[in-house]
Amino acid sequence: MASAAAGSVCPSRSGVRRLRGAVLAVALAVTPVGCSAPTAVSSGRATPVPSGSSASASVPADPGAAALPAGFRFRQLTRSLGPGAPVRLTVLSVAPDARVRVTGVHGADMTRSDTVRTLANRSDALAAINGTYFDIRTGHHHSGYEGDPIGLYAEHGRVLSEALDGRPALVLGYTGGRLEARVAEVATSGGLRAADGAVRELDGVDRVPGRILGCGGTGGDRLATTGRLQEKPFEGLCTDPDEVVSFAPEWGGDTPPGTEGSTEALLAADGRVLRLRTPAGGPLPEGGSTLYGIGTGAAWLRAHAVPGTRMTVSERITAPAGPPLPGPVDTAVGGSARLLRAGAFDPAATALLGRRREPRTVAGVTADGTLLLIAVDGRAAHESVGATPAEAARLARSLGAVDAVNLDGGGSTSVVLRGHLRNRPRDTEDGPVRERPVADGLAILPDEPAK
Repeated sequence: MASAAAGSVCPSRSGVRRLRGAVLAVALAVTPVGCSAPTAVSSGRATPVPSGSSASASVPADPGAAALPAGFRFRQLTRSLGPGAPVRLTVLSVAPDARVRVTGVHGADMTRSDTVRTLANRSDALAAINGTYFDIRTGHHHSGYEGDPIGLYAEHGRVLSEALDGRPALVLGYTGGRLEARVAEVATSGGLRAADGAVRELDGVDRVPGRILGCGGTGGDRLATTGRLQEKPFEGLCTDPDEVVSFAPEWGGDTPPGTEGSTEALLAADGRVLRLRTPAGGPLPEGGSTLYGIGTGAAWLRAHAVPGTRMTVSERITAPAGPPLPGPVDTAVGGSARLLRAGAFDPAATALLGRRREPRTVAGVTADGTLLLIAVDGRAAHESVGATPAEAARLARSLGAVDAVNLDGGGSTSVVLRGHLRNRPRDTEDGPVRERPVADGLAILPDEPAK
């Protein structure tokens, strides 16, 4: 999760007052904005973009001059939030029948982060934007794995990070080759079934067992500071001494070193238990996965994960109350707060995110089902000041969105088109433009939707 300490826009308890008065009016005058590209950067630490870089000369002033696939559009524009308050938007829009395909993408593995540009280049994407909050190394509760998404993340129909129960997400799927995009409040429900018929909850996916950043998961999550049971999402850290967490092949690296008494079941691709590892921690089996238990979770694995038998592992996306989420789900990216619901601003966003103007990444859906991916630049007093949650909602609505969700923002807000950075992400007020490594993003692939 990109933390507030690192300059990203994270849920906060500081803005609990309800929104009063009218939403700040947004001027509708639109001015095209030119864009320049930084020098190429590699994945890893945030990389500064030199001012006046000669590399910017290689970037077309109008990237739309090169034909884009039908139904896909790139725009940059400025608007005013008031006197001396310009705001610059970079917008990717994908019609339901666009000749592109939108999918989630993550780093080389889920233990590490990469810049959006690297994610786009690795997946041969035409364009990409940043996605979920993540366990950033400058956060207060960093677990050591910066590629770990915080909240729901799914790609190719598989859940790779469990939901923060009840938080909104952008959900994408395809039916008959047409994109179905929607914003929905979501939860996840996981389970294990052993060959002997024993069943157990699955507490999480691809994270350090016992540590629940953002809380609101499955089972007995308790606040790390007070020990109080915490059933709903919260900005801090929860703990649970009795868990089973699954590690998918996408995790990539070694699973976390386990404490005494922890146990890990190594599974083949077909779910067959290869062997148990005690204490837990180590490489994934080739092409396979693991189930990592601590406390009573470890005892359950030792009793029921018998080598040579099959273990059934399930993790599904649901509505908060438990029923299956309707519609196809190929990709899901969790956010912090819903900004628009049926065209109206949701004031709960102010309580969660506060009232500061910040860079923001917003995903919206129009009445005709067009997906809008919007980067709101900020932290540049004379160029672009960012937006409050209410202002971000108003901007999204002015572009046609009827539903919208706030994704990770701050220094994470990044848009890439044709291999070039198209917006100006900053970690600090009037700081240098930098590309921050992130856990995942949304990629627009230049392929005709599957029929």
